Amino acid sequence: MNQTERGSFSGKLGYILAVAGSAVGLGNIWRFPYLAAKYGGGIFLLVYILLTLTFGFTLVAAETALGRKTGKSAIAAFGDLRKKYKWMGFINAIIPIFIVPYYCVIGGWVMKYFAVFVTGQASAAAKDGFFGSYIGKSGEPILWAVLFLAAALIFVFVGVGGIEKASKVLMPLLAVLSVIIAIYSVTRPGSLEGVKYYIIPNFKNFSFKTIIAALGQMFYSLSIAMGILFAYGSYMDKKINMESSIKQIELFDVGIAFIAGLMIIPAVFSFSHGDASALQAGPGLMFVMLPKVFASMKMGSVIGAVFFLLVFFAALTSAISLLEASIAFFMDGFKLNRITSCILMIIIAVGIAIPCSLGNGIWAGITPLNMDILSFFDFVTNSLLMPIAALLTCFFISNVVGVETVIDEIKSSGAFTREKMFVVTIKYIAPIFLLVILISSILSTVGLFEL
Repeated sequence: MNQTERGSFSGKLGYILAVAGSAVGLGNIWRFPYLAAKYGGGIFLLVYILLTLTFGFTLVAAETALGRKTGKSAIAAFGDLRKKYKWMGFINAIIPIFIVPYYCVIGGWVMKYFAVFVTGQASAAAKDGFFGSYIGKSGEPILWAVLFLAAALIFVFVGVGGIEKASKVLMPLLAVLSVIIAIYSVTRPGSLEGVKYYIIPNFKNFSFKTIIAALGQMFYSLSIAMGILFAYGSYMDKKINMESSIKQIELFDVGIAFIAGLMIIPAVFSFSHGDASALQAGPGLMFVMLPKVFASMKMGSVIGAVFFLLVFFAALTSAISLLEASIAFFMDGFKLNRITSCILMIIIAVGIAIPCSLGNGIWAGITPLNMDILSFFDFVTNSLLMPIAALLTCFFISNVVGVETVIDEIKSSGAFTREKMFVVTIKYIAPIFLLVILISSILSTVGLFEL
């Protein structure tokens, strides 16, 4: 195709699988289980589902509708509707550009662990200090990050068709692998207590932090305020029923998150011999705890390899979406062709990924806002820029172009059964929740609130 021409999805299934592929990434497989473990198990799961089906639906619908209506990425969509508000789209558009580099670093960690298990080094990965020793190296983590970036670019270079074709293969495989590992996990001796903890809500575990954590997780897993939904909306055919498509994406997102928790939480109970404190491992839960779990299993190397292959697929589909949104920004904002835009993203991604990786090793002394470099980029994009971008989107729809702009676009391809909920949420509920996320993120940074 012409290098400045925008692609399009061939149909509803292609769109659903591509957006679901964006939604189901490290946020679901890596982040969701450790947050669910830390913030109450079943009660966290319940809050997350409720927020996803209400608040999440509203913001996904809003961004997708604006993208489809204008046929543009985030920065161009705002400017197309109201020229003087183009700057609002810039915040949405720049977020994925800065997420891609550190996402590639984490994706590289996943590839490394997959390689470790495939080559029969499972026992080494299970030893204390293995993960910390690996991420503290200078060269190897950077090499894996570049390889992960290259894998994602293979699909991005051929345009949106590459994303659609990849998603049609990877997403069903992802679902099958998830179910297989979840079944294995819940049938292990001692896992029943973990299943109960994860599925049955215990309101004694409920707190304000549960809501904040679940809301933040919903943000990440549904790709809200990253520019991704604007870009994919612009590729969405006008005949595709938008509400129906978003509903299926919601179900896929919640389903994979649920299964991911079912893979990890019961296994932690089982292989820690019922020690609930093991659930507090935090972000390192997958990389530190699971190799110990796999090492205790028969055929642990095989099971571990399958698991990290699953995580790689999930991370890859999200990286493809992040790169596509970033490239769409350069194409729409600066009228660059696709190849030039890809080259720019390679330079930016590698240029930022290097310090993000070295921040765990020889550059560990560089601590902006008392964080390592990778955590700093994660904080700025996810805890500051994303809530701000979503808040501005709510303002733009409610007070500038009017909610009817989104409603009419959604109705142009089918019924809008959740219209009333959408209006109330976009005007009142979403802005309040977004302000809570933003304020709590800032307070947690200065030590006045712990997340």
